[in-house]
Order: sequence, then C-alpha cells, then structure tokens
Amino acid sequence: MDFNGIPFYKEEKVAIFIDGSNLYAAAKALDFDIDYKSLLKWISKRGRIVRSFYYTALFDDQEYSPIRPLVDWLDYNGYSMVTKPAREFTDSQGRKKVKGNMDIELAVDMMEVADRVDHIILFSGDGDFRRLLEAVQRKGVRVTVVSSIKTSPPMVADDLRRQADHFLDLDILADYIARDTVDNDDDDYLDEDEDEREPELVD
Repeated sequence: MDFNGIPFYKEEKVAIFIDGSNLYAAAKALDFDIDYKSLLKWISKRGRIVRSFYYTALFDDQEYSPIRPLVDWLDYNGYSMVTKPAREFTDSQGRKKVKGNMDIELAVDMMEVADRVDHIILFSGDGDFRRLLEAVQRKGVRVTVVSSIKTSPPMVADDLRRQADHFLDLDILADYIARDTVDNDDDDYLDEDEDEREPELVD
C-alpha cells in the first residue's frame, strides 16, 4: 500500500518518534492543530505500531504548565512520553529563550528500538538527526521523515531530507490528522491558548 509514493506494509513493525516542539512549530506554520489520536490511527492502518514516543521539555518550576494537559493526555492514549526540565534564559540581546533540547534522548531511544522494527517515522525537520538516520539505516531500517517544505522558510533541513528513505510533507498529512475544532470532545487536553502549548526551544 503506497501513500504519496511511500510504500507501507501492513506486516511491518513501525516506531514513531515525535520531536514535540519541532512538530508543533511546523503545524503552526501550516495553520492547523494536530489530532494525536487520528495520527496514531492513520499510521496503525499502514503497519504495526511497536512504540510511539513524544519528546518535550517542561517547566517544572511553574505552578501550571500550558503543555501539561497535552502531556497527560498523550501518556494515557498510546504515547510513551519523554520529558525533561526546560530552562529559561536571556540572550545577549535581552530576549528570553527556552533551552530544553531532547536530541540525545531521542537518539538513544531510536538506536535501542532500531533492532526491533522495520520502519521508523520521525516527525522532525532537525538536521542534527541526519547521522542518527544514517546509523539506523545501516541496521536495515527504513526511515520516513515528516516535516514541511511548504512553509517559508522550509521546516526541514535539506541534509535530513536527503538522508531519509522517504519524505512526507506535513501539509499533505494534514488532511488525515488535522484536529476538527468544531466537535472533538475526546481531545479534552486542549485549551484556548494554543500558542502556549509547546515552548519554542533553542539548541
């Protein structure tokens, strides 16, 4: 079964890796919100999901974190959550930045899972993952990168896109995983302040 030129096989074992802040930024740039239940459903129709990881940084010192309802919902609905504390700092221009890079955590988990799956789907456009993709491909694993070249500037690094076996633009996938804002009572993690859900991280 092909989708936009990408072969999927029902019998293959699939692992999903979601770089939370990167995916959120890409979806926001494309002007839609992701329905994470629909995302799992879409992939489960194309393969056997072994594990689905979601990576994000949290502000532990805040009394209420806007992303906490999403994290809790994902934790109860089929996702393996990987979090670590985010740090806020002020750069040389006096602008507030957030540091909470999850690259190492994602890389370690992907290398551990690679021996037990056939296909890895990475939701990120971060070029730092290029060597990671090369390493798991040497183990015989196919890798599909999901990000976007439809945004300005593109959300996916050219090196990462070249390294991947397949590239799927998030804009095309939106038809299947975009959240219906009119009537979606199941997604009770959502609030009105969408911009606060995922912090914008720096390396």
